[in-house]
Amino acid sequence: MPKAADPNPEKPMPAPEISVLINNYNYGRYVARAIDSALSQQGPSFEVIVVDDGSTDGSRQVIAAYGPAVRAVFQRNQGQAAAMNAAVAASRGAILCFLDADDWFMPGKLAAVARAFADDPDLGLVYHRLQPTANDDALKGPPVPRSLCQGDLAPRMARTAGVWPFPMTSALSVRRKAWDRVGAIPLRFRISADAWLVGAIPFMFRVAALPQALGGYRIHDNTWHRAEDDAPMLRRRMAHWQATVEELNAFLAARGLGWRLDMADHFPHRVAASRLRPLGLAERMRLFLRGLRFAGEPHMLRRGRDALRTLRLRQTADAT
Repeated sequence: MPKAADPNPEKPMPAPEISVLINNYNYGRYVARAIDSALSQQGPSFEVIVVDDGSTDGSRQVIAAYGPAVRAVFQRNQGQAAAMNAAVAASRGAILCFLDADDWFMPGKLAAVARAFADDPDLGLVYHRLQPTANDDALKGPPVPRSLCQGDLAPRMARTAGVWPFPMTSALSVRRKAWDRVGAIPLRFRISADAWLVGAIPFMFRVAALPQALGGYRIHDNTWHRAEDDAPMLRRRMAHWQATVEELNAFLAARGLGWRLDMADHFPHRVAASRLRPLGLAERMRLFLRGLRFAGEPHMLRRGRDALRTLRLRQTADAT
């Protein structure tokens, strides 16, 4: 089994093939599993960078206990984007594999990602499915995302305000040259910074999807995914989607790319807005027909299922 690259700057070493970049904030009870899952990988050479974003629990002690096996960066709290940017700045690998501290990699993850990038030099982003799991390791449904998209995604994303069935942070790997071309994550993404990676990179580089579940995604109270969203959460999601489209449009304009995103095409935003107010039958039908045409879900049966759900939308109880 290969060892993680020695981070001691006094011992010059060739750059590793992969940098595993773990961002952590107050996940001291979880971060050891994330680090261990990275250090146990076999195949390509790699290094492990852990950025602690100003945790106030015992995270720093857990991370420091790994000594030279990881490169630790401790910074004041600035949000997930700042933590991920700091991890990239501290890394040397040609491939950047991101990992949230409450998730973990499964065996073979780094080898599979390295093969995918080697097979197609034009890829900027490789992703895989994640297995949702409870704190007791009980499985919470099938691997996500259910639908996979790959190749040139820009035309599809231009029709959907950037929406596609993208995965979470811990499934994302980025070629460093793609990161350098696109630029660091805007600091306004204090949470859900993965929205920038899956939004900007596909407009400039091809994407590959691996069908395996190569990581675990922990379901707990601090995640976006809930059985039922209340009104404050719906508003947070809507604000996040709006901010993402604003940042992506600024990015596309600054690079002279012809694409422009329109919030009117963002079907999840329309659905969320509809749950915050009473909805008449005519409006439900219009939303249903829009859902049937929404290219953000490429799988026709799942698209139809999502559209049908709009006919049964209930106003969120605390929407007023």
